[in-house]
Amino acid sequence: MNKNYYAIIMAGGIGSRFWPISRTSHPKQFIDILGTGKTLIQNTYERFLKVCPPENIYVVTNENYTGLVKEQLPGMADQQILTEPVMRNTAPCVAYGCFKIESMNPDAAIVVAPSDHLILDEAAFVATIEKSLKTAAENNCLITLGIKPSRPDTGYGYIQYTDQTLNDDFHKVKTFTEKPTVEIAKTFIQSGDFLWNAGIFVWSAKAIVESFDSHLPEMHEIFAEARSVYNTDEEKEFVHKVYQRCINISIDYGIMEKASNVYVLPSEFGWSDLGTWASIYQLAEKDYVGNAVIPSEKVIMYDSSNCMVNVPGEKLVILQGLHDYIVVESNNSLLICPRDQEQNIKQVVADVKSKFGTKYI
Repeated sequence: MNKNYYAIIMAGGIGSRFWPISRTSHPKQFIDILGTGKTLIQNTYERFLKVCPPENIYVVTNENYTGLVKEQLPGMADQQILTEPVMRNTAPCVAYGCFKIESMNPDAAIVVAPSDHLILDEAAFVATIEKSLKTAAENNCLITLGIKPSRPDTGYGYIQYTDQTLNDDFHKVKTFTEKPTVEIAKTFIQSGDFLWNAGIFVWSAKAIVESFDSHLPEMHEIFAEARSVYNTDEEKEFVHKVYQRCINISIDYGIMEKASNVYVLPSEFGWSDLGTWASIYQLAEKDYVGNAVIPSEKVIMYDSSNCMVNVPGEKLVILQGLHDYIVVESNNSLLICPRDQEQNIKQVVADVKSKFGTKYI
């Protein structure tokens, strides 16, 4: 296994679209949301054990989730868990992990990935990551993985690429587009040169540090300043202090959309970002009338179809005459919502917070 290969798992989000199961104190990456017996972050960590040595895997998460990471990933040493004192989007999180790795190993090649995605074809995923790490180690480039789209989905960002290639398979990126309307998504699919943005990145430590210097110089300065304390007892206190100075910006906006050396690898490995209850419904096992029930021991349904039901295993639940609904109960909260209106859940969470404070959030 290549000692210069590293992985950074981003695990700081709160997953508000999965309320009430996902809470600020226990968000979706730490939940077995598909009923597989393992949480999303555990699956992500185990995938990367096939790519790089265990000591080369880092998790960046909110300080409040340190205990959850240690509990769910007992193989991780304290210095592999990098904590953020505040939420500042993905650019500072990526900078922290990459600058720390670069300070230890300037020859590192790094994959950065979210903690809460589903990958169905692990062998294809591992092969794709290894191929990307090799290319990143040999070239001054920033690589992103693009998923071949199967439908005009409006929930994903899109990447347009050109015919110009690196190592035959990595295409020069032309444009990044945030979540489009369904009409625009259809034209993207028809044109054939667009991919879904998986939010998985691969680069050498040198290339990404240079990119921060070029495109986010203030952030570069902040994390370069911390080079003297990485991997010492002072690291956490120092980084937590300077983190407050970071602007709130994603790695996509801050660097990927500005840099001229960005390449995308068209990929297929059974990917879903598990962003909404609809994505869970699509993946879950369903009965003959389309109901997906997790867990299903004590749920009885009459004249009901195409529902997504997730309730505590010990609770007896009877549903009658319900079609195309999401029914979720957790933590003293019950959500019943038409499946086609699940985009309102974020607003529901905001309303609950303004009415009842953080008790139910």
